[in-house]
Amino acid sequence: MKRQHLLVTGGAGFIGSNLVDVLLASGQRVTVLDDLSTGKLENIASHLHDPAFRFVRGSILDAPLLVNLAADVDAIYHLAAVVGVKYVVEDPLKGMVVNVRGTENVLDAALAFGCKVLVASSSEAYGKSVQVPLQEAADTLLGPTIVPRWSYALSKLLDEQLALAYHRQKGLPTVVVRYFNAYGPRLDPKGYGSVVARFISQAFAGGPLTVYGDGQQTRAFTYVEDTVRGTIAAMTTPAAEGKVFNIGNGSESRIVMLAEKVKEALGADLEIICIPYKDVYGPDFEETLRRLPDTARASDILGFEAGVSLEEGLRRTIHWFEECRDELIEA
Repeated sequence: MKRQHLLVTGGAGFIGSNLVDVLLASGQRVTVLDDLSTGKLENIASHLHDPAFRFVRGSILDAPLLVNLAADVDAIYHLAAVVGVKYVVEDPLKGMVVNVRGTENVLDAALAFGCKVLVASSSEAYGKSVQVPLQEAADTLLGPTIVPRWSYALSKLLDEQLALAYHRQKGLPTVVVRYFNAYGPRLDPKGYGSVVARFISQAFAGGPLTVYGDGQQTRAFTYVEDTVRGTIAAMTTPAAEGKVFNIGNGSESRIVMLAEKVKEALGADLEIICIPYKDVYGPDFEETLRRLPDTARASDILGFEAGVSLEEGLRRTIHWFEECRDELIEA
């Protein structure tokens, strides 16, 4: 990878900060833009005195700031967004404004200086599709607009459409990645968007582990090391431009089995209880039963395949939680 100056929006967040680590280790210059609404300064604290690193506290809604930053970089990893079902359900308007307007601002700034842009999307973009495994060119199936949960999927789909339209109509080099349940070190211990974080934090507190619904729904959990590797591959592969890629693990796990694996990894005898979705998110909440990516396109074009098993990823993640246990409890 040739040395470049890269802008990472949302670079103090969970995935963003792990991405920053790898980019700096590979010899890149990195500027991070983050408003610290969900990101944390401690995630990037080890880089603050690195001459190849710069942190800017600010918002992707600040279009002039983005223009100033884009003027000095070669490419932009755009990860900043309102994420997490809890936050989206509580404030869907904020999620849509930040995600869509922010992405448009990023693309406009990039266009002014010809910067390549990677836009991070989500498996939520598939909605409640039952065409499993989920393939990038397949139809999306969303619920009604009276259900706030689907506003996030809509915002990420519009982000994708914007990125691809800027590529087709304006010649801006763009690529889109759809993340599937990333987990690993630096997860928010409150579990804002991660059932893995919720289970581990609950286990540390002595349980019980709370499963929403009946626990039979499945997800493909992707260790953050793999997520970052797939992200960089999408940005640096010329043939990826103008395309969408699933970046995820090709194995699916039922949520109740994830809870069992967390118990097993900790050697803890903890109760697992099921809680109706309506008790957590309200009466109008809808959930999708399966989220398994088709990873053929990422494999064929990017040479990407997830390499960390769920068992190994949980072991590493729990180790990180244990190392940071005092700080996490205080937080």
